[in-house]
Order: sequence, then C-alpha cells, then structure tokens
Amino acid sequence: MSDHAHAAPSAGHELEESKFQIYVQIAMLLAVITGIEIITVYLPFDHWVLFTVLAFFSAVKFLFVIFFFMHLRWDRPFCTVLFFIGLVLAGGTMWALLQLFGAEASKPLTYLPEAPRLVATA
Repeated sequence: MSDHAHAAPSAGHELEESKFQIYVQIAMLLAVITGIEIITVYLPFDHWVLFTVLAFFSAVKFLFVIFFFMHLRWDRPFCTVLFFIGLVLAGGTMWALLQLFGAEASKPLTYLPEAPRLVATA
C-alpha cells in the first residue's frame, strides 16, 4: 500500500513537469514568430503582403496565448467564443482606424487657393 502512496505524487510531479515543458516550448515558439515578424517588416514586400503576413502571425500568437496561457483549452467553449468575438472586434477597430487615419489622410494639401490680394492705393 505504501508503494501506491509514493507512486501518485511522482505521477503528479511528472505531469507538472510535462506541462512546464509545454509552456516553455510555446513561449519559444511565440518568440520565434515574433522574430519572424520583425524580420518580415524589413523585407521588401508589398504593403498588402506585409499586412497579411503580420495579421496572420498575430492571430496565431493570440490563439496560442488564449488557449494555453489563459487555459481556454480546458475551459468552456463559450469563453473561447467570447475571445474570438474580441479578436474580430479588435480587427474591425484596427481596420477602421487605419482607414480613418491612414497615409492618405496624413498627406499635406498640395493646392490651396490663393487669397485675394489687397492693392494699396497711394
């Protein structure tokens, strides 16, 4: 009976160690993805390709974080749906802000009509 008592804690310790290894591996994967994102910014891609790649990698990192570090993998599906709604709302807000305050909106005006000049009479 004492053999069973000693076997249970070691199995729990093994489980904690394997979860720790999973978290370390996911953290390293997230670091690699971040490095790829940084390198991608400096490569000569079109803007739409760059935006698509960065948005994809950001979504992948978001999913890893919410599923593993926020423990949604083991939670109710309703909570996962709420986080996906948040991702869609954040993406829509980002798109709207880029449309409102993008590069076209920040360009200076090149043509201004001249104001009428007053002629001084002597």
